Amino acid sequence: MAEPVRVRCPACPREHTYVPAALPCACGAPVSPPLVRGAAAEAVSDHTWDDDWVTLRCPVCGRRDRWPRPELGCDCGALLRLPVQDDQVPPPQHIPLPRTATPPRPAFQPVAIRTARDAVTAVALYLRWLGYPDVRRADQRPPSGIGLAARGLVAQLEPSVRPATVRDVECLWLQSMTESAACVYFSLAGYADAARIRADELLVPLFVLDLTGEPQPVNSPADEMIAGGT
Repeated sequence: MAEPVRVRCPACPREHTYVPAALPCACGAPVSPPLVRGAAAEAVSDHTWDDDWVTLRCPVCGRRDRWPRPELGCDCGALLRLPVQDDQVPPPQHIPLPRTATPPRPAFQPVAIRTARDAVTAVALYLRWLGYPDVRRADQRPPSGIGLAARGLVAQLEPSVRPATVRDVECLWLQSMTESAACVYFSLAGYADAARIRADELLVPLFVLDLTGEPQPVNSPADEMIAGGT
């Protein structure tokens, strides 16, 4: 467990004790962002994808991935972003020999969903768990919801209380055809019956997110996507 640090809000005199959360690497090892002790926190007024994520190296397997940048909400209403040390973690000293069989994938560790940004984080972590390490915001904004992309994949998240529609599924599928990529849809409120039927016809994987951040497959293409993940 990471050691707690003292954080002073730049907008008011309050001080907080903050413990950075540990999130699982694809190898299963916990990774915590190394905070800069004594450095001033920054009040966040606007979110951008690059500022919201930081690249860290797993201390166990040496894998470099994008992780959510640590933030803290102050009682005065300010949202504080905590400075993180540069990636200076050395690679593992022991390099394991190749195996003839693929080791089992560790269980996915979800993050609780309280806001739309939490939902984006949960989906990004899940896609990385499935074997897509370079998750980013999609260049093309979808007609509704939030678009994500990785090499060979386009994904869409509907974080509202509106069930996804046939049009939502078809637009995502058309985008994947245009970019010659696979696609996957995530929704917090589920899917209209017609949307599920159309997704099965187009072989679009559908997942439902619960508030624990655990995506649940709702059709056969989603089950196959989990089974085929690295």
